[in-house]
Amino acid sequence: MRLLHTMIRVGNLDRSIAFYTDVLGMKLLRRKDYPEGRFTNVFVGYGDEREHAVLELTHNWDTDRYDLGAGYGHVAVEVDDAAAACDRVRARGGKVAREAGPMKHGTTVIAFVEDPDGYKIEFIQRGSMG
Repeated sequence: MRLLHTMIRVGNLDRSIAFYTDVLGMKLLRRKDYPEGRFTNVFVGYGDEREHAVLELTHNWDTDRYDLGAGYGHVAVEVDDAAAACDRVRARGGKVAREAGPMKHGTTVIAFVEDPDGYKIEFIQRGSMG
C-alpha cells in the first residue's frame, strides 16, 4: 500500500492552480472536467503520481467558498530552508501564517503558509526533525 493523494475542495480553481504551481512550485499533473457532475479535478505535485503522493484540487462549479472545519490540520512539504521558502512564497504574493522557527516543545524547524482558500501548508526544514 501507499498514499496516493489528499483531496481538498477549492473555491476558485485557477487561483488555486496558480498558488500550488507558481508559488509552491508544484507541477500540474492532470485535469479533468466532469460537466454532468459540474466539477473539475486537478492533480498537482512535485513528482509523477506513480511514485509520489499528490494533491487533488476539486472544484465544484457552483461553490465558490468552503468552511475548513475544525478537523482539518495541514499538508506538510519538506524544504531545504524554511525561512527561504517563506521568503519565496511572500515574493510571489503568498501569505506566510507562521514564520520559520523551532516548533513548540521541539527543535524541528517549521513554518506555515496559507493557500488562497485558507488551507495551511507546513514547511518542515530538511535535517531539522528531532
